Amino acid sequence: MVFRSDRGQASVELIGALPLVLLAALIAWQLVLAGRALWLTAHAARVAARAEAVGRDPRAAARSALPRRLESGLVVRRRSAGGVEVTLRVPLMLGRTLPVSASASFGGPR
Repeated sequence: MVFRSDRGQASVELIGALPLVLLAALIAWQLVLAGRALWLTAHAARVAARAEAVGRDPRAAARSALPRRLESGLVVRRRSAGGVEVTLRVPLMLGRTLPVSASASFGGPR
C-alpha cells in the first residue's frame, strides 16, 4: 500500500494562482486611479467655470485644482454655449494614456 502525501499542494496552488491575483489587483488599482482622475477632472472643470464666470483665467484655475502630475496633459476649452470643458490625459499601465473630459458652466447670481 502506497500513501501519497498532500504536503506542498497548497504552495503549488498558490504559485499557480498568484499571477491571476496580481493581475486582478493591478486592474483594480487602475480602475481606482481612473475613477480618481474622473473626479479630479470634474472638480477642475467646476473650478475653471467659476473662474471664467468672474473674469479670471480658467486654465490657471483648473491647473490649481489638480495634482502636479496631471497638469501636463491639461486642456481647457471654452464652450460656445458657455462654460468650459476640461480634458486630462490619465496615465495607464504599459505607458498608454486615456483622455478624460468633464464640462461645467457657472451662470452665477441673476
